[in-house]
Amino acid sequence: VQLVESGGGLVQPGGSLRLACVGSRFTFSNYDMSWYRQAPGKERELVASSSSAGGSTYYADLVKGRFNMSRDNSLNTVYLQMDRLKPEDTAVYYCSCRWRFGNLNYWGQGTQVTVAS
Repeated sequence: VQLVESGGGLVQPGGSLRLACVGSRFTFSNYDMSWYRQAPGKERELVASSSSAGGSTYYADLVKGRFNMSRDNSLNTVYLQMDRLKPEDTAVYYCSCRWRFGNLNYWGQGTQVTVAS
């Protein structure tokens, strides 16, 4: 399993970023995909999650209405569109996958998102 994130960077408060995660070496459509983030000194937290079939998406309350997760199984890619960003969204964002019938998470290397003026 390999996951590679991209799209992080520095953005001003109120701005937008779109993260992408490309998966390889596994059957993408059979895996639930998730985005997590970890801010300095804090535990890693779940941001959004998409079921393998793409039929349902979960959002943490802190990002609901501002972030949108989508997946394109034909491209083995998931996206996280982040709008109206706040300084407290600053964190390393990680892509994760888990086989739909399993309980082992695989992780990407992470991409830094910094929201500051």
